[in-house]
Amino acid sequence: MKYLTIVYLGLVLGLVMLFFQDPELEESIERGSEIYADFCVTCHMPNGEGVAHTFPPLANSDYLKLNREASIRGIKYGQDGELIVNGVTYNNTMAPLGLEDEEVADVMNFILNSWGNSSETKVTLEEVAIITE
Repeated sequence: MKYLTIVYLGLVLGLVMLFFQDPELEESIERGSEIYADFCVTCHMPNGEGVAHTFPPLANSDYLKLNREASIRGIKYGQDGELIVNGVTYNNTMAPLGLEDEEVADVMNFILNSWGNSSETKVTLEEVAIITE
């Protein structure tokens, strides 16, 4: 009986996840993971933990949650100067990556939904396109 209950709950949870996931977001996250592997992993590390006092963590990042537009701008145009992430000050330069707006949206969706981060709002191409330097 206990086994059947566990199987039943697992099936219900699986169906709920299947029907309520945004397939466009899932595809964007998948593309974003590839972009992250190509452009971001060297500094921010495979698990988004960054390098202490050099490259800020993306994992469980309060900065990402509180500074969505600035985060998009940083990926789109690069970033220079001080920023505080999880109470630690970082002062380094991130060169522009040369990504298209759709790639910026995809990598943001990946980052915002990985390593303890969670975003209920998908970053869209339109949102990235209106952000200027």
